Amino acid sequence: MFGRIASEALGLSDIGKIIDPKDYDKVEADDYVFHEDEEKIFFLIKSKADEYCFTNRALIHVDGKNAISKKRMLRRYEYFLYPIRNVFLETAGTVDLDVEIKFTMGEVQFSIDVDKKQVEKLKDLYKALFQISIITYENKIGLDYSAESIKLAVSAFSGLRAESKDVVQNFKDITDYSFEWLVTNRNKYVVEDFSDVFLKYINN
Repeated sequence: MFGRIASEALGLSDIGKIIDPKDYDKVEADDYVFHEDEEKIFFLIKSKADEYCFTNRALIHVDGKNAISKKRMLRRYEYFLYPIRNVFLETAGTVDLDVEIKFTMGEVQFSIDVDKKQVEKLKDLYKALFQISIITYENKIGLDYSAESIKLAVSAFSGLRAESKDVVQNFKDITDYSFEWLVTNRNKYVVEDFSDVFLKYINN
């Protein structure tokens, strides 16, 4: 009893293990992956209470709250809806049993403890998440610039004099063009599938 309490206090009872790809179908998170839509697991960390499943599209967190309760809360964080930022990897000290990867998705902060014997594999995840954060940040700038440029174009056009008979047609033309412009740039700068990043950095 004392040993269990002590391990809980020290945070030693819930150190995550990186799951081998051949065992992905044995974890609960696999049930919530959209295999039908070609979603694929690239990295999975499992502790006594939680599962952190990184797919090409999202982080699936099976939140167990604690190791004792059997209740689970499923949370899904799409990368394009919850941009990744502030990615850190904290390596182990001499007496530490775990390493820690930290990152933020949207406004949600994650701090995941992993067995320090698996730090080399965890470095791969760190690289992938860091790269996704850079891509997402740069794409947001590009999307903002494209939206601003169309606003400036519309403003400049609206300042031009036109014959009254052309007003309706001009309005329709610029509306259609603006819509196509925004859709094109949305498709260009909003990435929903990061398979290429995971394939580059995750060595499964």
